Amino acid sequence: VKQRCRIHQILDVQKHSVHTLVFRSLKRTHDMFVADHAKPVSLDETSHKVKMAAKLRADYSAVLHMPVLKEGKDRPLGSNMHGNQNYAQPGDDPEYLITGTHAYPSGPGVALTADTQIHRNPSKGGVHAMALALPPSQARLDASRTAASVGDIHRHAGGAERSPAPHSHAMSLLEGGGTKNSSLVARKAPTMPKPQWHAPWKLFRVISGHLGWVRSIAVEPGNQWFVTGAGDRTIKIWDLASGKLKLSLTGHISTVRGVAVSTRSPYLFSCGEDKQVKCWDLEYNKVIRHYHGHLSAVYDLDLHPTIDVLVTCSRDATARVWDIRSKANVHTLSGHTNTVATVRCQAAEPQIITGSHDSTIRLWDLIAGKTRATLTNHKKSVRALALHPRQYTLASGSADNIKQWTFPDGNFIQNLSGHNAIINAMAVNSDGVLVSGADNGTIHLWDWRTGYNFQRIHAAVQPGSLDSESGIFACMFDHSESRLITAEADKTIKVYKEDDTATEESHPINWKPEILKRKRF
Repeated sequence: VKQRCRIHQILDVQKHSVHTLVFRSLKRTHDMFVADHAKPVSLDETSHKVKMAAKLRADYSAVLHMPVLKEGKDRPLGSNMHGNQNYAQPGDDPEYLITGTHAYPSGPGVALTADTQIHRNPSKGGVHAMALALPPSQARLDASRTAASVGDIHRHAGGAERSPAPHSHAMSLLEGGGTKNSSLVARKAPTMPKPQWHAPWKLFRVISGHLGWVRSIAVEPGNQWFVTGAGDRTIKIWDLASGKLKLSLTGHISTVRGVAVSTRSPYLFSCGEDKQVKCWDLEYNKVIRHYHGHLSAVYDLDLHPTIDVLVTCSRDATARVWDIRSKANVHTLSGHTNTVATVRCQAAEPQIITGSHDSTIRLWDLIAGKTRATLTNHKKSVRALALHPRQYTLASGSADNIKQWTFPDGNFIQNLSGHNAIINAMAVNSDGVLVSGADNGTIHLWDWRTGYNFQRIHAAVQPGSLDSESGIFACMFDHSESRLITAEADKTIKVYKEDDTATEESHPINWKPEILKRKRF
């Protein structure tokens, strides 16, 4: 009996506890949802009256003493002082009438009567008609003047001023009203400016000697010779004037992907798919330094123009900054998520720019070793970068299009569309000729300022090569900018030069002022 009583007591306690828990849970849920915090606070009449009284005193104290009358619907509407019926239209809602502290007529020469001492608000049509009829104020003309007009230039020069265009009167009327309505003015669609004329380029020389794809080019500062690296694991030095082979350097055990000649010392730098970065002394034609650190193939390298620093980029998704003399790895620039395909250095900020297969471009702070900005506009791998020699601008090449940017923040300028291929190399000279070389062997030449494609070249492959072996892996102008050197998949080096006999009359620009349809991203 005692055990049964104890069991009943335990069951009662459990039932009571479960009931209490459920009830508390329901109460908490009810309290949570009974108050809708998104609803606005209910209006308090007393506080609203106090607020409005304070606002009236603060903003309208100067006119609070003036009486305000409201027009009735049965009051006849009179005409304005010009005799037209623009001030009130039939069917309008009753408008407020304004009177002063003393009676005064609605206009000059109007007799003061019981009807004329009441002033009605004008309609919108009347306001617009009055605005068009008023002459433009001098303050409005001064405010709207942004630059000297053609008439001002002619007046200062003493020449005859041109007659105004037929629509100039309408424009002055619009300006006279004090407001410029953009819906009334027909805007002219933006058009591409006329590009600068550039002489066409033609094939000048074909140089053979490599036994594999030619992957990289560098011209020495004296403009006497240039260097190429190829898939046959050799580095060859060629005479720029004659195109003859001067020297071959062996040492890499895989494809040589990048070469650079120092302007500050007699050194040649090379990198390859064997993960090696080498420094060659050109007085002895021997390797004097190795830079160890990359975990995969090294795809490109560049030298800083003002300090003894070498920057390399690799398939390990990093770029590394090396001290040339001590071989120390100063910075490892990490942040890309895929192969870093190209790197460029400049003296101004940002001093290092990288393009990657993750379709981004990164601008780096060399001192901190961190990303300064990331440009994510491209949709495909960025394999080529070109820095303008005179302007503070950059071009990047990808399979989607070519994009131009401004430094230091990487602001987008424009797209250069039309080279529908994988762009492996780009170069630009100080005359504003941008060259893009693609995987299918085509070369497009562009006007830098306008993005106009003024020439397309597809040179024939070397005899004995397959048509599929038609690809541009690197291109570069020599220091005189009179020669364009390309490294190609048919194992040749091609040299192009400007056509000296071409004139603007013989090769006119096939240009039409097309409406711009550039994507702003």
